[in-house]
Amino acid sequence: MKTADCDILVIPGLAGSEEEHWQARWAGRLPNGRIVAQDDWHKPTPAAWCGRIVEAVSAATRPVILIAHSLGVVASVEAVPDLPPGVVRGALFVAFPDVEETPNLPDFVRAFAPVPREPLTFPSLVVASRNDPYCTYERAEDFAFSWGAEMVDAGESGHINVASGHGPWPEGLMRLAGFLKGL
Repeated sequence: MKTADCDILVIPGLAGSEEEHWQARWAGRLPNGRIVAQDDWHKPTPAAWCGRIVEAVSAATRPVILIAHSLGVVASVEAVPDLPPGVVRGALFVAFPDVEETPNLPDFVRAFAPVPREPLTFPSLVVASRNDPYCTYERAEDFAFSWGAEMVDAGESGHINVASGHGPWPEGLMRLAGFLKGL
């Protein structure tokens, strides 16, 4: 599959993706790429965030590829049962946050727990770092396995965001291209 053949829905995490974040950059440069906007980036609720994802997928005019980061990964997985069948053809999930076991998370983030463990209805890649402060690599691997996703070891890359030095993140874009080629 080529990027021109699909709608690419970019789903940021808590606080959205600032201009320098790889997600914002990709959404602006990929054909048919756009950010799924949320009403409240700073105090999310599962129902609202999942609802926006379902709306965006339902409005798509081509097959959909999801590109989610952090809490956007959790919201995407939680939205799966309500997505129109067969529309989402694949997903790239980056820096899954463990909303169940990470200490000191705000209650509104914990509201996203428990995270579903049912197999996803589409191919997916989970990219995880060995030193992400919001999830151990082993937990990310465990969730990827339960979803039937391929696991990608990003080494010691932090939360794979601007703070960890991942502005444009060309390695991720190459990984996305390889993933799309296999669909």
